[in-house]
Amino acid sequence: MSDKNANHVSGAGRTIISVDAMGGDRGPAAVVAGISRSAKKNPDIGFILHGPRETLEKLVARKKYLNGRVEIRDAKGVVSMDDKPSQVMRTGKSTSMWSAIESVRNKEADVCVSCGNTGALMMLSVVRLRKLPGVNRPAIAVLWPSRSPQGFNIMLDVGADIRADEHDLMQYALMGASYARNGMELERPRVGLLNVGTEEHKGRAELKAAHELITQNADKANFDFVGFVEGGDIPGNVADVIVTDGFTGNIALKTGEGTASLIGSLLKEAFKFSPLSRIAAVLAYTSMRRLSKRIDPRRVNGGVFLGLNGTVVKSHGSSDATGVSAAVKLAYRLAQSGFSEKLAARVASAVQVQQDAPTAADKNG
Repeated sequence: MSDKNANHVSGAGRTIISVDAMGGDRGPAAVVAGISRSAKKNPDIGFILHGPRETLEKLVARKKYLNGRVEIRDAKGVVSMDDKPSQVMRTGKSTSMWSAIESVRNKEADVCVSCGNTGALMMLSVVRLRKLPGVNRPAIAVLWPSRSPQGFNIMLDVGADIRADEHDLMQYALMGASYARNGMELERPRVGLLNVGTEEHKGRAELKAAHELITQNADKANFDFVGFVEGGDIPGNVADVIVTDGFTGNIALKTGEGTASLIGSLLKEAFKFSPLSRIAAVLAYTSMRRLSKRIDPRRVNGGVFLGLNGTVVKSHGSSDATGVSAAVKLAYRLAQSGFSEKLAARVASAVQVQQDAPTAADKNG
């Protein structure tokens, strides 16, 4: 795209989303189709699209809603799902993923969206954007369909790091609460700590220590701590934010996605079982479409990297146009709320909160 058109894209008062066009399993066509859907629905979004120029220009030219809304950044390299993060750090400067993150680092775009390799995306984001002062481990937060009034709960971490001590879990609680306020407009979120039971004596030592830390500082951080919650509460109405380590969170996430897919398949089989069941399927069509939307992982697609100097949204690797559009919608909402700046302020206060928090060692002299 010419410089003139590039200036038009960024100078129209739009929120600019930097998009890695090459990371997903379905290729750039699905990504371009997804951002086209977003452009059709929202005239206030512009895009910087990263990938091979000759490929992307052809795809973009076919989408009328992208006319004058996209700047293409030529990036020949692609980060595959099999690439090791360390390898990408050494040789990945020419890739679309690196280029997409650089646009956020250089303040040319408000948010980065990628369907690519999660480990590589996280490592690049940490190295290029840097962690917020005071953050030990960044986290990935996802939206989970639930029975809560807002329809979704937030869970973090779901795979940025498999380890987390009590101070990390405390930071996750603060960052998750900030996400809930800015992404879901919850003035005083309810935060729960995932455990094998709700009793205070259960769980590993770091969970008990985290329970104590979060309890002591919830009021200062303006959220309600509901204590330990169990796996069944993730889609429930007990807490708006579920805090856990990345190992547990990732297993829970993949289990939930697999269960949603299984339910969909079983329902289709059940309605094809007999002529009467086929008639019932026709009568229940509207209700079944509503159920399908509620449990469709594509419509809540987008894990947000928290704890960085910039916002990155990780879309599912197998995302189609619907999934990409959902990730862009989330990115736009966070950019409009000033999420990065508010999260930085929250983390800064969290550092002070943790410094002021009495520990077990303090109590024992």
